[in-house]
Amino acid sequence: MFQRIGAAAYKADLSTTVSLCERLGNPQVLFPSVHIAGTNGKGSVSHLTASVLQESGYKVGLFTSPHMKDYRERIRINGQMIPEEWVVRFVARNREHFEELRPSFFEMTYGLACSWFAEQKVDLVVMETGMGGRLDSTNTCRSILSVITNIAFDHIQFLGSTLPAIAGEKAGIIRKATPVIVGQSQDEVLPVFLQRASDLETSVQLADKHYQVMDWNYNQQDNTVSFSLLKDKTLFLSNLTCELTGAYQKKNLSTAAAICEMLPDLGFSVSSESFKRGIAKVVTNTGIKGRWQRIGNDPMTIADTGHNEDGIRQVLDQLSLMKYDKLWWVLGMVNDKDITAVLKMLPVDANYVFCQASVPRALDAFELEKIASTLGLSGIVIPDVLKATHETRKYAGKGDLVLVGGSTFVAAEVV
Repeated sequence: MFQRIGAAAYKADLSTTVSLCERLGNPQVLFPSVHIAGTNGKGSVSHLTASVLQESGYKVGLFTSPHMKDYRERIRINGQMIPEEWVVRFVARNREHFEELRPSFFEMTYGLACSWFAEQKVDLVVMETGMGGRLDSTNTCRSILSVITNIAFDHIQFLGSTLPAIAGEKAGIIRKATPVIVGQSQDEVLPVFLQRASDLETSVQLADKHYQVMDWNYNQQDNTVSFSLLKDKTLFLSNLTCELTGAYQKKNLSTAAAICEMLPDLGFSVSSESFKRGIAKVVTNTGIKGRWQRIGNDPMTIADTGHNEDGIRQVLDQLSLMKYDKLWWVLGMVNDKDITAVLKMLPVDANYVFCQASVPRALDAFELEKIASTLGLSGIVIPDVLKATHETRKYAGKGDLVLVGGSTFVAAEVV
């Protein structure tokens, strides 16, 4: 499975997905989907949107990846994970199809999710792409709205080595006469989206040109933020709160606001009050984990899934807003990406504890320490993530900050 072993499990082809869905009765077209792609932020935007729709009274399916603790996190209805028994029955019932078609882990999961959503007669599904868009299994869904959060470098061996090339893959989710929301208007890639939308006779709304988050205040005591939302530079909503506290969520909240403003035109009523409630209760409603998640106090300990250049840049921006004495970074990375660019971004004055997650893709902790040391990052090696976190919390003073991350898999072991 791609989550564990990486490139060897990747399939850049939709034919198996199409064949599997046909065998299952094409469940993916039995409900409408908000289809969300992007390099970073698509998970947060998906959970925010699903939470608002849930607060609006809808039966909402949510399909996301990867999972942190439990495979079933990927497939939820109104925050509830798919039952274990349903997964077991589905696999047993369709074993012949799997053995004949040999779908990937992600393709099987997509077929499972769509079958459950269809059986449960959901009103709408928030569908997050796995990787890219054009050749992602989710691109067979019945999309009523295409959303692309942002474009940055990640999975370049599959999606391309330039931002426009990566954008071209993400733009593959744009459908004929189906509206498009782009979360961040980036000069280098915007023409790709505009051209694709023009070719398919649809419109593009740039979320960050219309919606801005202002007055962002972090409440350290209850670990929430409060903020106001501007629309076209005019106060739109005030006194909002959110359980996702990373400053990088400002961009995702603007994108979620644009989605929720468009949903009524697509037949789904969303009020200002349900938007406020959904944003305020996103963690409670959806169970989202690993987004600047506080997992301990004295010293404050944070887990975050940021792992590529853009994600780490957002983590560093967040750190610049925090008050602490020393920074301790429990750091682990994967072995199938060029990590040099990310390591060059990290602060040389932090105390590093190098570790490795319990998955085959994890980079050996001693190898990571060796590479990091050539770039001026010094620390010790404690391979086990939980032990590394526990020991670091013992070393750190009460006024220090302990950050656990560098890889989704590292964050997953402590949340």
